Amino acid sequence: MHKKLRLRDNRDFKRVYKKPKAYYNRDFTVLIRENKAKNPRFGFSIGKTVGKAVVRNKLKRRLREIVRLNYSNINNVDIVIIPKKHTADFDYKRLEKSLKNVIKKAFQQKKIYYVK
Repeated sequence: MHKKLRLRDNRDFKRVYKKPKAYYNRDFTVLIRENKAKNPRFGFSIGKTVGKAVVRNKLKRRLREIVRLNYSNINNVDIVIIPKKHTADFDYKRLEKSLKNVIKKAFQQKKIYYVK
């Protein structure tokens, strides 16, 4: 994933956490806030309850790949994706389906372009 598509600084994460629109399903919490950039930016917040570092990094790599392949229709938002504890056991297809579902739900309500 390109650097321009990532939330990297702590202040960026704090800005999203301050006044987000939150959307949920049983596997993810997605926090969304509009930004002034012309592209979307994604951040992942994976807590230690998910597992040890190896498990968290594997989950983060999978989520980044899902976002990289499917972000093309989203504009002008910062998105923080927070997976729930049990998502570490999911295979790639199930992660992708669940994440697309919650993001699609969020953008249908927001009337912005959403993931394919």
